[in-house]
Amino acid sequence: MKHIDEYRDSRLAGGLLQRIKERAEKIGRPVAFMEVCGSHTQAIGRYGIRSLLPPGIRLISGPGCPVCVTSIRDVDAALHLAGRNNVTFATFGDMMRVPGTGGANLQRLRAAGADIRVVSSAMDGVALAEAAGKREVLFMGIGFETTAPTVASMVQTARQKRIANLSVFSVHKVIPPALRLLIADPDLDLDGFLCPGHVSMVIGSGAYAMLPESGQAAVIAGFEPIDILEGILMLLEQIESGKREVAIQYGRAVRPEGNPRAMALMNEVFEAGDAEWRGLGKIGQSGLLLRGNYGEFDALRRFSVPELVSEEVPGCACGDILRGIREPAECPLFRCLCTPANAVGPCMVSSEGTCAARYRYG
Repeated sequence: MKHIDEYRDSRLAGGLLQRIKERAEKIGRPVAFMEVCGSHTQAIGRYGIRSLLPPGIRLISGPGCPVCVTSIRDVDAALHLAGRNNVTFATFGDMMRVPGTGGANLQRLRAAGADIRVVSSAMDGVALAEAAGKREVLFMGIGFETTAPTVASMVQTARQKRIANLSVFSVHKVIPPALRLLIADPDLDLDGFLCPGHVSMVIGSGAYAMLPESGQAAVIAGFEPIDILEGILMLLEQIESGKREVAIQYGRAVRPEGNPRAMALMNEVFEAGDAEWRGLGKIGQSGLLLRGNYGEFDALRRFSVPELVSEEVPGCACGDILRGIREPAECPLFRCLCTPANAVGPCMVSSEGTCAARYRYG
């Protein structure tokens, strides 16, 4: 198809791989790059990009899957909320099989009789609430800066329509604070980042200023094989030249300023707060909480959640995999007890998860 085939052209890919090989030889040492986008993780696996690169270039998958980084405590809270009487719980499909403590998940809870709906967009929450009468509709807001503006728009629409039976359980997270944690991690030895394309469409390139300031190369790349290979080449060029910057390979979709309108909408409804990330722990100012003037839509203010005792699945290495310090094959459950059909950890549940991508594509 026009504008797609050109980014999958084998001749162009061959030329880029040759240039990557030449740059790698000039650098003369191993380099490691991390992608922090689930769509990148999936594309790298789908197109076999790791197998095409010279041996000295290592690609590491980071915490780029919003479903995967949702803490088990938040999953347990979602299960508690979804199991309440007189509540319709709405969420995106990937959340349905994410395991909580003891292997419980929303899919099993729905099978036991809970009213849990899978939605395809945030605005479905408004439609559900309008049709629910006096029944409460509780929407689980999950995702990074790409999704948060759509949930913010849902909340504003609900206010305009004076819908009183809709609330949001927000586990939204923002990427930059996690990057700061990763570049300071003594267990990681990274040379650069493939920055997320979709998130960057919203937040722009300036949000990653901490990367070149800390000596990291940074490129915002698209999701086709030519995009990713060109992004890797641009990272190598920064390392070879010694000049660090936040370069934009994905120029057909990303602008340096991002999307100011989407950012303004997100910041109108949400404010930054501390959030728990699976594998990374609590990261300051990395979560999005409903602002006080939108408090009537905050599910945690409307419904009480008891103190929960949450426990990770024994043997699951998902936390270390999200940090980039272990590979899926190093998890004792991978391909054995943990498969896409019987996912033990969230990294195997979501199609954007590192384990799911490695299982499917190798």
